[in-house]
Amino acid sequence: MAFTDDTAMALESGVRLSNTELEPDTLTTLDQLLTFFREYEYTGDEPTERDLEEVRAIRTPLRRLFTAERDSAVPLVNRILADARAVPRLVRHGDTDWHIHATDDDRPFAERVLVETAMGMIDVIREDEMSRFDRCAMEDCEGVVLDLSRNRSRKYCSVTCTNRAAQAAFRARQASDEAEDETADA
Repeated sequence: MAFTDDTAMALESGVRLSNTELEPDTLTTLDQLLTFFREYEYTGDEPTERDLEEVRAIRTPLRRLFTAERDSAVPLVNRILADARAVPRLVRHGDTDWHIHATDDDRPFAERVLVETAMGMIDVIREDEMSRFDRCAMEDCEGVVLDLSRNRSRKYCSVTCTNRAAQAAFRARQASDEAEDETADA
């Protein structure tokens, strides 16, 4: 299933935000929050220092949503939408064609993130695509992986974990080659 661009962006931003909670915490400053806001092209007022703690607080609920079974995710999505009194409407802004927003641009940033993520999860749940979410394949990482690839081959939650895995594989190959060389020389 290919998700619409706005659905994919909402899911990617939600997963990315939930993963900032991992060690080391990568969402501790307003500048980091502003970078996130701009990178994912959120509309409305830019977040403030007050928004930082509210956004940090939604990371665990987002992680619960992404790691839930399909039937367990439904009440989580419904609660997010009910709490925000979400009312879907079509909007168009910037270079983005018509898409759905379900909360006003003047609402707190944490609420906007939750609602947009919940709206994206509606498509995931309806299409029975919860398998698009997984745990990072790095043994020491609890990151959430969102795999929107056609062949469902994504294993790692971030470039950092992908690079760590590649380095570990390289070191293992080197060690194996060295062991073979030593055996051949003996």
